[in-house]
This record gives sequence, structure tokens and C-alpha cells, in this order.
Amino acid sequence: QVQLVESGGGLVQPGGSLTLSCTASRSIGTMYAMGWYRQAPGKQRELVAILRGATTTYADSVKGRFTISRDIAKNTVALQMNSLKPEDTAVYYCSTPDFDSWGQGTQVTVSS
Repeated sequence: QVQLVESGGGLVQPGGSLTLSCTASRSIGTMYAMGWYRQAPGKQRELVAILRGATTTYADSVKGRFTISRDIAKNTVALQMNSLKPEDTAVYYCSTPDFDSWGQGTQVTVSS
């Protein structure tokens, strides 16, 4: 089992930026995926971005605005979010789906 702890959420104005960070409790090889999901009120949890090896996948709604990155040595994965929109408001979760592990979630609110 892997424990995941997120940080970096908060309130930001439309057009602003935030960076989310997630730290895993142990080393996870690059062949295993690490990524970010989000869940808005009244909606299903959805994939935002995920890394597996050299392959990166983004939701269409965030392409060109969000960037996922991973530091293998530090067991971390980050999500740089730029040009934020009100519809990006959600609880964001870090996950290692191969281990069925999820963080506790961090709230991101985009509002003026």
C-alpha cells in the first residue's frame, strides 16, 4: 500500500495559477502511473492528468493549461495549473491507480 499526501490547493482568481504537489510514502517505479483526478460538486471523479513512464495523458479540458511532472528521487508528482477557470473548481486527488491508492484530496476554488 502507498500513502499519498497532497498540498497546494486554495482560492485563486480566474486566470491565476496554482501548483499542487503529492508525496508518496515510498518509492514508486516509473512503470507505475501517478496522476491527478478531480471531483466537482455533483459530478463524478474525472482524470485530469497522469504519467506512466514517458507517456502523459491530459483531459481535453486542461490541455495547454496544466502540466504534470514527476520527481522520482523525491517520490513526488506535481500539477502546475495555469489560466485557471471557474470550472476547474473541484477537490483534486493524487492517485497511484496501479496500487489503488488515493490521497485525501485538496480543494481548488477558482473565483473572483
